[in-house]
Amino acid sequence: MMVQTSKSLFRAMKPKRDQAEGQGVLMPDLPDQRPPEEARRDEDFYPTGQPEAIRALLRREAGRLSPPGPIWEPAVGDGALAREMEAAGFTVLCSDLCYRGWPSTELRSFYEYSEARAPVIITNPPFCEINARDGRGNWLRHLLRLSGWDYCAMLLSWDWPAARANGLGALLDEHTFTCAYLMRWKLDFTGAGSPPQRNAWFVWDRRDPRSWSDPSLPFPSFQRLDRHDDDRQAHLFDGDWGAG
Repeated sequence: MMVQTSKSLFRAMKPKRDQAEGQGVLMPDLPDQRPPEEARRDEDFYPTGQPEAIRALLRREAGRLSPPGPIWEPAVGDGALAREMEAAGFTVLCSDLCYRGWPSTELRSFYEYSEARAPVIITNPPFCEINARDGRGNWLRHLLRLSGWDYCAMLLSWDWPAARANGLGALLDEHTFTCAYLMRWKLDFTGAGSPPQRNAWFVWDRRDPRSWSDPSLPFPSFQRLDRHDDDRQAHLFDGDWGAG
């Protein structure tokens, strides 16, 4: 008895060789996949080119932040964040390791400061300095040693606090952020299309300490930001996840 196989079926479904390239009938057109960058940019410079990121944060944090500030941007780059903060009425003090065209940039490494230039810090730090693998959380470690600030918001990858290598997990256990705002759209840092990762604003407010391990303190707050956030549904996501 002849045993039937599926080979003939697959042969029948296979597009003919003389069909034009890319016109096969088996698979629908798929979006182009960008290969990963072979090397990180110099000084890990990835500007925040979409102003909605900082605009949404300033709207949601209006209760903690109010013009004229001042605000310190210690990784100002080309001024992508500073420009929007100034447009919102804030005085912005800017510094960076190198000059990228933003006026009045103080050329100085973040690690050279022992005191913050303003009580509020908002920045998109170089990820190679704050991640667990390469930076060992050094940017956050130095931030916590600085005097003179009460509030800091940093734009980072959403999964950044999940890393535990090189002591970052223990550091975050001891110095938990106050609030995290998950951004429900993807930022394009390179101009080559949206990357696969999600981003979030992580906020440390020394006037509102939180902890995952200290039962005397509340858990950090997890909230969401939409691209054109108008706060109409903010109350649905406010509060401390897991606290109850």
